[in-house]
Amino acid sequence: MVKTASTMLPLGTQAPDFSLPNVDGNTVTRQDFAGRPLVVIFMCNHCPFVVHIREALAKFATEYAERGLAVVGISSNDVGSHPQDGPEEMKQEAQDAGYQFPYLYDATQETAIAYRAACTPDIFLFDADHALVYRGQFDSSRPGNGVAVTGEDLRAACDAVLQGQAPAGSQTPSIGCNIKWRAGAEPDYFTGLPAV
Repeated sequence: MVKTASTMLPLGTQAPDFSLPNVDGNTVTRQDFAGRPLVVIFMCNHCPFVVHIREALAKFATEYAERGLAVVGISSNDVGSHPQDGPEEMKQEAQDAGYQFPYLYDATQETAIAYRAACTPDIFLFDADHALVYRGQFDSSRPGNGVAVTGEDLRAACDAVLQGQAPAGSQTPSIGCNIKWRAGAEPDYFTGLPAV
């Protein structure tokens, strides 16, 4: 299992547009969340780092949706090499995990590239104008490190945004499995990123 860190997209970046199919069959776009703070999480079904936070992520998303925060999960993995991350499997995973947020499939991987996503989970928080204010870890828990999964880093950032404040300037990159790019499709920004 190779660990890969987030590329840490520059703060202030405007959220790239997307229009992707959800597990319920509907198409979801970034504009659907206009005027609301938005968390975009690149994730997948099989990654042990995602599985590790799965239950806490579902609870976080449900809790913060009640406070006006939108959450979207996006799977961009190549299903040729990782069929367990395909759309039908995503539908089952959303049901099993209790995800109440859209779980979208990025078949072309263009959305992952637009966000400079590198790992699963790779987490981005945009304010109500969809400017990037946080990119980093859910919390400091990792599979096997004995630290409880709380979501404290993302929760603190979301709390700040919902109160009209800027999240803390010090942000720790998310770490997880690398996105499974199609053969020959690994983006330039990802080539040569150090494993951690």
